[in-house]
Amino acid sequence: MRLRSSLFPVPTSSRSPGEGWGEGQLADRVLYRDGLILVIDKPAGIAVHPGPGGGPDLESGFEALRFGLPHPPALAHRLDRDTSGCLVLGRHPKALRRLGALFSGGLVEKVYWAVVEGRPPEVEGRIETGLKKLSRGTGWRMIVDPAGQHAVTDYRLLGAADDRAWLELRPRTGRTHQLRVHCTALGCPVVGDPVYGNRQSAEALQLYARSVKLPLYPARAPLEVTAPVPPHMLAALRQLGYCSDEAEETGLS
Repeated sequence: MRLRSSLFPVPTSSRSPGEGWGEGQLADRVLYRDGLILVIDKPAGIAVHPGPGGGPDLESGFEALRFGLPHPPALAHRLDRDTSGCLVLGRHPKALRRLGALFSGGLVEKVYWAVVEGRPPEVEGRIETGLKKLSRGTGWRMIVDPAGQHAVTDYRLLGAADDRAWLELRPRTGRTHQLRVHCTALGCPVVGDPVYGNRQSAEALQLYARSVKLPLYPARAPLEVTAPVPPHMLAALRQLGYCSDEAEETGLS
């Protein structure tokens, strides 16, 4: 009975968009919850799982996200440490298997927003390359290489001003650092990207997972969850034409 009752989505956070996001407990960042999944608003600057260099990570706090189930949830996919926004968790093994099939089958629609340097040559288009990991000494990065893994990203220009642009990015594949490398390949590196963009920039990475759409339940319309704009991107997006809408920013569609 507990599992069945939790199929109804819980209300999203009552915090105002751009005010207080990134603060408080992990449970306060839940955008959607039902018997199978959680979608949380991942904060920027925190790794999703423990790394060799130590530091805070999200997985260590998943115990607080059990919400009555015997075990904590687990990651269904990944976001880079400095990327914020929609992160999907499976609440038990059955849910993780279902989510794994959706992600691996390319059935999950993911939308990202980015503030980039310059502007793309076209209002919309597709970036299609091979991506390969290049290791040097103690570090590594992804590079465009025809022999690498096939990677596809669709983009659309949402706004532009001066020497910056606001892009909507829809990855059709899920390669490591795909969006950051593809923006650079487009001639528009993401603002605040020290690896693929301006290494001297003091700004935080201007990239976040805006929304996720999952055809999770066969008899229902796909579930779509939206994360509010993170505070470190709000000013830049407003300069590029973004106007916040309270109805849009509630989190759940």
